[in-house]
Amino acid sequence: MSISQLSITHLRNIASLKLDLSPQTNLFYGANGSGKTSILEAVHLLSLARSFRTAKPKHYIQHEQVDTVLFSRIQGAQGELPIGYQRQQNGTLKIRIGGESVDSVATLAEILPIQLINSDTFLLLEGSPAIRRQFIDWGGFHLEPRFFAAWKAVRRALQQRNSLLKYGKLQASLRATWDHEFIERSLELDSYRQAYLDQLIPCFEQLLRQLIELDELSLQYHCGWDKKRGLNEVLEQGFERDRSLGFTQQGPQRADLKVKLRGVMAADLLSRGQQKLVVSALKVAQGYLLRQQTERRCIYLIDDLPAELDRQHRQRLCRLLEQLNSQILVTSTDRDAFDGCWSEDVEVRGFAMSEGALTQYDGIDP
Repeated sequence: MSISQLSITHLRNIASLKLDLSPQTNLFYGANGSGKTSILEAVHLLSLARSFRTAKPKHYIQHEQVDTVLFSRIQGAQGELPIGYQRQQNGTLKIRIGGESVDSVATLAEILPIQLINSDTFLLLEGSPAIRRQFIDWGGFHLEPRFFAAWKAVRRALQQRNSLLKYGKLQASLRATWDHEFIERSLELDSYRQAYLDQLIPCFEQLLRQLIELDELSLQYHCGWDKKRGLNEVLEQGFERDRSLGFTQQGPQRADLKVKLRGVMAADLLSRGQQKLVVSALKVAQGYLLRQQTERRCIYLIDDLPAELDRQHRQRLCRLLEQLNSQILVTSTDRDAFDGCWSEDVEVRGFAMSEGALTQYDGIDP
């Protein structure tokens, strides 16, 4: 899976830009504010219909324009597939895949799986459990066909239960109905998460060793409740407190994946460079499993790859990414930072950016 052509209109400081991308490595370089990160943002919008930089479309739609329009040609096992995206100032979203209108954002994510590595990726170590649940659930969504239905069912049952706890008159029969639904689907969801991590963790450990030696680093999954007692017992014993608080305290909505080093949270011990290698290995492991299990490939979006890494570890990360045989879009303020990082047989296309425009392509004026 790769993007052969990308067209961007009215995205931040990019008025209009068309790119022919390499199926392997694409390097966007230029000063801060040149528009290189907006290229990654465009691909992120095409995959997930949301930005990784802002929750408000008006912040990425170019000033005094009515919309942002994106178009791409995707190359996959089934041939070429065009994808179009339009977001208007009033929030209206239009998605077209293969010339047909699509209402489900999940369809986009399934067709165009991406992995983003940027400054926010450090939150896998130092952020809230919700971020690590999203990380786990990405894998469940792409590898387990039943995952999304279970995830939606848990969310619906939890919303109903919380609504009853906060506002409703809790009739025993109604409470029993939603407790049963919540428990059954929670156990199903947890089984998918656990099965995914059983595959991910050894893969991650193997890949991490290619980047850095951290033998005592471990990933520890917590399902969100005390499994020794079972979710039914946990909910029953915690009911009065749940009712006083107005929400369900325990369940899969509290799951977490803790990254520890010698029993301490890794973020408290590792340097910034070491943290970047750990979170990058986590992201690469997800792409590796996707390819292994489904023969599909992620597109990797990596913002400012050289940051926090010395030349040796920069090269190791680039060589690890090469093993995926996936399309990679990388940004940097300095192209020379990648000298010697890629193998000679890797096709690397360089794009120099300035003020939202392409100024050079592979060293040749466009």
